[in-house]
Amino acid sequence: MPATDNPKNVVNSVVKAFGVLRAFDADLPELTISEVAGRAEIDRGTAFRLVHTLCQLGYLAPVPRSRRYRLTLKCLELGYTPLARANLKVLTRPLLVELVPDVVDAASLGMLDGESVVYVERVQVGFPQTFDRRVGSRTGAYAAALGHVMLAYLPEDQQRSILSQSDLVKLSERTLTDVEQLIERFRLVRSQGYAVSDGENAYGLRTVAAPILDESGAPVAGISATIRAERMELDDFVTHVTPRVRAVADELAKAVALSFGTIVRTGG
Repeated sequence: MPATDNPKNVVNSVVKAFGVLRAFDADLPELTISEVAGRAEIDRGTAFRLVHTLCQLGYLAPVPRSRRYRLTLKCLELGYTPLARANLKVLTRPLLVELVPDVVDAASLGMLDGESVVYVERVQVGFPQTFDRRVGSRTGAYAAALGHVMLAYLPEDQQRSILSQSDLVKLSERTLTDVEQLIERFRLVRSQGYAVSDGENAYGLRTVAAPILDESGAPVAGISATIRAERMELDDFVTHVTPRVRAVADELAKAVALSFGTIVRTGG
């Protein structure tokens, strides 16, 4: 009998751990421990210990404000099929949910389309209706932190071409509309790895954004997080929120790389 066929050589705890991971699929992306136990055909106590072990290892994560758990993007390192076949929008949403409302009022995934940013995914709670950015809505890339983090990673001649096609109007008194000032802003954003907007796109809102880059360093998309200005001072906002936003963007960039770019598709 080959060693791989000998039951004595099988570590049952490993079998059960992978059973827990396989309990999740595209139709059931979030499960309680009892549901995991049922789908993995193990007792609840074993499911409890395995779920918490996999959380410590980074393959599962608790869903905020619930008793459910979800797969993390680290599972892509295992070639896990449901995540590997997902698109960027699907992978992004649970990460945005973890930011809103505990950290910020709204969080978005955006992509560059010509001179505009298109909002591909959005989570918001208690956000002013006058500044509601629904999925599919657009804003000028020149005036948004989300646009700046993508424009900043394009060649300068492409930046200038996009700006030349843009209607550079002031959305607030702080909006930059001078091309040379914008090019200089893009250089700063690229050097620091994130963009900040303090009322430039809309009065009373503060935003920090980070790029999702492919392996060549080209911008695939961007992640942004926004608060009402009265909620937090600008310096505190940048200090506390920027690392969270960059961590989300970096995690998604890693997922893009591990999937060889296939998850960039945004369609359902």
